[in-house]
Amino acid sequence: MIKYKGYVGKITYDSKLRVFHGDVIGLKHVITFEGASAEALEQSFKDAIDDYLEMCAQEGITPEKTFSGKFILRCNPDLHEALAFEASLQNKSLNEYIVDALSLLHKASS
Repeated sequence: MIKYKGYVGKITYDSKLRVFHGDVIGLKHVITFEGASAEALEQSFKDAIDDYLEMCAQEGITPEKTFSGKFILRCNPDLHEALAFEASLQNKSLNEYIVDALSLLHKASS
């Protein structure tokens, strides 16, 4: 993972071409970058983001934000009910309960 100006890139390595390449995640627009070294990859990522922001400015459009902090979660009704019940027992909203649970999972996996 690589970050620049609030944008996040996911990096993979192509062993056949011997090059790193990546995609900016969390956008509808497709922004890619690549490089044969870590330094080249990082510069390509920064250039891609700067080019995207410049294009948006020239066209008078607002650049997309990568993550708004909102997403839709779909689950079966029984799980929804169980989570809502657990949240109410802890005097939390369902949103607070799920954010706390996801935060704990994230910390445990980091």
